[in-house]
This record gives sequence, structure tokens and C-alpha cells, in this order.
Amino acid sequence: MSDEIKHECGLAYIRLRKPFSYYLQKHGAVTYGLNKLYLLMEKQHNRGQDGAGLAAVKLNTEPGNPFLSRMRSNAQQPIADLFFKIGQEIAELEKYQPDIKLHPGLMKGHLPFLGELLLGHLRYGTQGKNNVEFCHPFIKRDLMPGKNLALAGNFNLVNTDELFDLINMDPGVFQKQSDLAAMLEVLHHFLSQEDEQHPNAADIIKVLKKSTPLFDGGYTIGGLLGNGFSFVMRDAHGIRPAYYYINDEVIVAASERAAIRTTFNVGENEVLELMPGMALIVDDAGNYKLEQILEPKERRACSFERIYFSRGSDEKIYRERIALGHHLSKTVLENINYDLKNTIFSYIPNTAEVAFYGLVKGMEEYLNKIKVERILSWGNEFTPEKLEEMVTRKIRQEKIAIKDVKLRTFITEDANRNEMVQHVYDITYGTVRPNEDTLVVIDDSIVRGTTLKESIVRMLARLKPKKVVVVSSAPQIRYPDCYGIDMSKLGDFIAFRAATALLKERNMEHVLTELQEKIKEMQRNNQLHLENVVRHVYKPFTTQEISDKIAQLITPVELEGQFNVEVIYQTIEDLHDSCPTNTGDWYFTGNYPTPGGNKVVNKAFLNYMEGKNVRGY
Repeated sequence: MSDEIKHECGLAYIRLRKPFSYYLQKHGAVTYGLNKLYLLMEKQHNRGQDGAGLAAVKLNTEPGNPFLSRMRSNAQQPIADLFFKIGQEIAELEKYQPDIKLHPGLMKGHLPFLGELLLGHLRYGTQGKNNVEFCHPFIKRDLMPGKNLALAGNFNLVNTDELFDLINMDPGVFQKQSDLAAMLEVLHHFLSQEDEQHPNAADIIKVLKKSTPLFDGGYTIGGLLGNGFSFVMRDAHGIRPAYYYINDEVIVAASERAAIRTTFNVGENEVLELMPGMALIVDDAGNYKLEQILEPKERRACSFERIYFSRGSDEKIYRERIALGHHLSKTVLENINYDLKNTIFSYIPNTAEVAFYGLVKGMEEYLNKIKVERILSWGNEFTPEKLEEMVTRKIRQEKIAIKDVKLRTFITEDANRNEMVQHVYDITYGTVRPNEDTLVVIDDSIVRGTTLKESIVRMLARLKPKKVVVVSSAPQIRYPDCYGIDMSKLGDFIAFRAATALLKERNMEHVLTELQEKIKEMQRNNQLHLENVVRHVYKPFTTQEISDKIAQLITPVELEGQFNVEVIYQTIEDLHDSCPTNTGDWYFTGNYPTPGGNKVVNKAFLNYMEGKNVRGY
């Protein structure tokens, strides 16, 4: 993704099912669980680089000794920072007891994070706040172990204000800014009620069944209770991902299947998907059960997971990204008039590499078909040289752009800052024949178009191509997300700006004011959740018309007329064909899985019309 967006936090959960002495004897380390948690978090570091945190619960502690510990970091490398600090604690213990790691009981007693229950989290700050206080897990403490709760998750909720009202709570300034704070208070509210009836033995299934129906959003959450119970749960639509693995030593859950496979060296079929509305619940003895907490609704798993967010090392995701690129090959061939001889293919940025392979595969299939047809048409009239020239023809592929490390500048003047932004990407000179070659570059998605205009297109212009075709393996992003991705302001989207520009060009600006009045009326009647009115902004235009306008918008004014820039987007149909299990497409279609989505998009439109640069939720 050439436009950086923040998204998709990551969850890592481990429950050790054996005594620490077992892991020391079999795996050679009393810190086996912590070691695995570190790997599980590092293998998901793509999901969050703004901060990280972990919590640990120790079983069977004596009264007066701490049983719940938590640490969080917003350092530049937060995962490494957390585990470096734990390493320092171990080193300090070894100063006085060099062989302490050979004594599991002593280690458990002296090392705060050597617990049987471990919960890790990686954070991308979708609210733009990167204070360490916003890093998960959040905790609620109590003298009664069973009322202590550590909670972390991958989610956004759109009804936090209503949640506080439901439990008659007046939230503080910090709590108002955090979805997790609202979720924690609701869960703890029902946990406390259940604990009153069953002291230190609350039924976590009842707690989840009372609290989670109140949450409007997409989520995967993990929780540790001070009495040794724990859970991982997924929303009813399966919007956010969750996977788990269980053997006689550990119970593991994470946001990505590949992370579990790599960390524990297990096969694909051994790591299972936690299904929508389901909770994995583990008791204080390490016994587990899968419980249907919410009735599963229409599956709307986030398609962006497959396009961009999740690591491509998962074999299914890899194949799906290949398919996304392959589906675009016919449209690209038509665009370049089947002129492969004078076309160079590349990708920007690196996350689009797998889709690029799929696009090239489609080109190779066409080229091989042409080779066969040409050779057959020759009959016996060919020379070895002629045959060799045909057989060895290849698709022209080049590494056109290289992303430099993030450039920082003290320059604040806009003109000079834009000059610096251009150099986020560098180009490979000598790869393009000036004024002859068409350059096709694939990106996994185009959100704002800012990097394309200010950096990529300007840099590609230096190669003097005849034409630049920007290909997106995702469809046009038209609507805000409110379930975990930092795409909340309509005015940021290049597709929305293209549609509004077309309305102005065709003297149809009244459409915008009419929609504004309709949404205000809906707001007065408390009906914002009933319909996505913003769809009407796009209704007068074809997808191609919007793509053509986007191509104009991402072309710097000073480059107009020097070469053509064209944009090709994935179709919704081909997206679903490529990613059949992840059908969540609301940011493309406006078809939100929960009523809160309609409310968010309508509020986002009002914010745009009123010039408010704030989120719609």
C-alpha cells in the first residue's frame, strides 16, 4: 500500500497446560511460554508498530503475592523493548542466584511475567493517539482474584458512548477516547455481578453472553482473569480474524494462522479458525471448551486482511493475492493494446509483490498462447534463429521503484516539504526506453492517492515513459471503515474526491447539499443507522469515469501533457472470486455489516460538508 494507513492490531494468547518444570525438562527453558509469546508477537509485528503490551497471570499464588502483571511500551521497537526489560529482570536475578533458571519455583516467585497465562498485543493507533496509556492490555484490579481482568483486542467499536450509558457510568476523559476502556468497563460490570453470585468462580460464558451483544463493531478480544480463567472471542460477523492451536502442552490463539504455524512448527490443518460469535474458554485447570456466545451472522470477514494486512506467508493468503493480480491481467492487456513488446511491468510498494506475480502470470499465459499460434502459423517456413527469437520472448519485468527509509526533515514550508516527499521512493534508471515504453505498476490498494501524486508519479516521470498505468489489486475505496482500520474521513479518499469533482464539473453540486439535508433530517429522527446515504454521491457515474478522474487527480499539474496516467481497479466480483472466505467489502461497496457502519458513514459525510477534520465515530 503506497498510502500508509494504520490498521488491524494483533493479538497473541498462550495458556501453559503443564508445570514450569516440564518445559525446563523437555524444552530446556523455564521461560518457554515467554519465548513463544515473543515469537508469536514478532511474527505479527506487521499488525502494530505504535506500541505493544503483555499481561501474565500466575496460578496458585499465596495471598499477598502478586498474581497479575502487565507491561506496555510505545518505544520505537516496542516488542523488543518489552522482552529486553524482562531479560534485564532475569539477568538481575542471576547476579545473586546464577543457576536460578534451573529452579522453576524460584523463577516463578521472583519473575513477575513468568505466568501460566500470557496475553500479548500489538497496537496500531487508529485514533492517532500513541501514548503508552492507550496500549493494550487494559486491566481492572480487585482484591478478589476472580474480579481482576486483563483485556486486549483487535477492534473498533462505534457505540462507546452508548455502552457507558448502559452501565450508568460517567466516563473520564481518558475512557471517552478508548474503545477498549468501554469494552473493559462493560465486561467488568457483568463480571462483578456474576462474582457476587459465585465468589471467585464467575461463569465467564454468562458474562460474555450478557456483555458482547451490546458491542457494535468488529472484534477479536482476549481476556485473562486473576483466578486463572481466560478467553478469546470473535465477533458474530467474523470481521476480525482469530485462529487457535491446542495440544497437551499449550493452548494458543492469535490474529494470524501463519504466526502460530511458524512459532510452534505445526501444519496448516492443526491451526483452526475461531468461528464467528465463538469463544475459546479455558478454566483454571487448563481445560478448554468452544462456546457459541453470539449467534453467527452473515460472514463478513475483512477482505483487506487478504489484500494487504496479513502476512503473505500464509499459503491461502498467498494464493489469493496471486489470484487478485491474475484477475487484472485481461483488463491490463486491453489497456496496453496487447503490446507486450513495449510494456514494462513492476510493483510499488513491496506489499504488492505477490499480486504482481499473479499479474505477470496472466501476461505469460497470453504470451505463451501467442507463441504457439505464431509457430503453428509458420508451418515449415522458419529458421532456428526465428524459432529461438519467438520461444525466448519474455514479459518485461523490472524493479522500477525502491522505497527509501522514512525521510525526516526539519523543513516546514509546504513547497519544500513536498520536494522532500518526492524522494520517499527512488527509481532504477536505464530500465525504460524514453517515450517508447508503457510502464505498468501494481499497488495493492489506493486510499488517498497522496503518495502516488507527490512521490511515485513524479519519480516515474523522470524515466520518460510513454504512458503510466497504475493498477490496484483492490477496488476503489469509497467509504470509511469503523471496525479497526484507520480510514474514517471521506475527504481523504481519492475516489470520493473524484466523485465530488465530477459532480462540480457537471453542475450537480446540488446532489451534495440535498444529501446533507437528508442526513441532517435522519440525525434529528435518530435514523442515521438505517441507510448509507453516501452511496448516492457515486450513483451518477460509472466506475470507469471515477477511475479516469482519479488518474487526473494523481497527475501533478506540471506533468500534464508529458505522458498519460491511467488507473485500473479490481472489480468487486473478481475480489470475491479471489478471496471467497473474506467477503467484508463495506469500504468498497458501502454495504456495512452492522447498523453502526451506516451511522458512521453518514456522520463522516456531514463532517466533510461542514469542514470538520474529525472521525465519524
